[in-house]
This record gives sequence, C-alpha cells and structure tokens, in this order.
Amino acid sequence: MKTRISRFTVHDDLSAPEASQPILKGALAGAGQLPNFLGVLGGSPAALRGYTRFRAELRHGSLPVITLERISLAVAEHFGSEPGLQLHRRVARHAGLALDDIALAREWDALDETDAILLRYLKELVVSHTTPPEHLHEEARERGWTEEQLLEAIAFASLECFTAMVNVAGDVPLDGSHEHDRQLRAA
Repeated sequence: MKTRISRFTVHDDLSAPEASQPILKGALAGAGQLPNFLGVLGGSPAALRGYTRFRAELRHGSLPVITLERISLAVAEHFGSEPGLQLHRRVARHAGLALDDIALAREWDALDETDAILLRYLKELVVSHTTPPEHLHEEARERGWTEEQLLEAIAFASLECFTAMVNVAGDVPLDGSHEHDRQLRAA
C-alpha cells in the first residue's frame, strides 16, 4: 500500500519556520506526537498562530464536547477530510457517542433532538452557503440554544471548515503515516 504524501511540507518542531517552532513544541509536549495538520500549518506562522488562538478561545466556550464533536464530524464528512474523520470518530467515541450517533452526525443529524436542530441550522451555512431559514433559527432558540451558543457553533464550524480545507487542499496524510514514511526512508 502506498502512503499519500502531503502537497504541503509536514513540518516538525525543528524544520518549521522559526516563528512556528514554539507553538509546535508546545503541541508536541502536550500530545506526544504532532498531528500532521499542525505540522502542515507550521509552514505559515501567521496561520498557525491564528488557528491556535481561535481554537484556544473556543475551548472556553459554552458548547458541550459532544456537540462540538458532532459538528466536527459533519464538517469533516462534508469536505471529505479523512484526517478529520479519523480524529473525530476517535474523540467522539471517547466522549461517549455511540457508533450510530457518529454515523448520524456525519449526515448533519443526531439522536439528541437538541443537537439535531443545531446541526440542521449549521448545515444551511456550511453545505448550502445560505442564510438558515427563520424557522430553523426559531427552533434552535426554542430548544434552548442561546445566542451565545449559536454564535460559538458558527465560529466552531468555521474553524472546522478551515481545518478540513487545509487537510483536503494539502492531501494531508492520516496522523502516524508521516512518521511511518520517515522511518521507512531512514531504514
């Protein structure tokens, strides 16, 4: 089996531009292995800083982790981002989502009706690129989603769209595959 090679350089904490190195070193220390997506993003210090700051702020938001994972799965599926799907299937299972709920999330749906309404609302923005119909906005508000949460959901979906677009544009390989290739070349 041939392993895909990224169209962008998958940097590590030593090969990245100097301004990206501290962020990549921090990510490596926290995770033990640098995700290929961050390695690619390390090629642009400004993009890496913007991404990490945006993600850090959204981590302090009010949306439940399971909701965020459902959004991530839907966006990754929409863009055909294999690295995103691989990561978010694993994280969603760890967060407690069942396999059938993961499958539904990939279709902008959920067993939980509150999250299903939010996903339908976001689908209009991400997939159709249109203003969500008023009834979807009203349903979301009636189901208990606050204005703050709707805005956070939109922000999070946009961050996941960016991540998926980089993965797809760069043909970024699945995590672990870059390290495997490097070891094969060294042997």
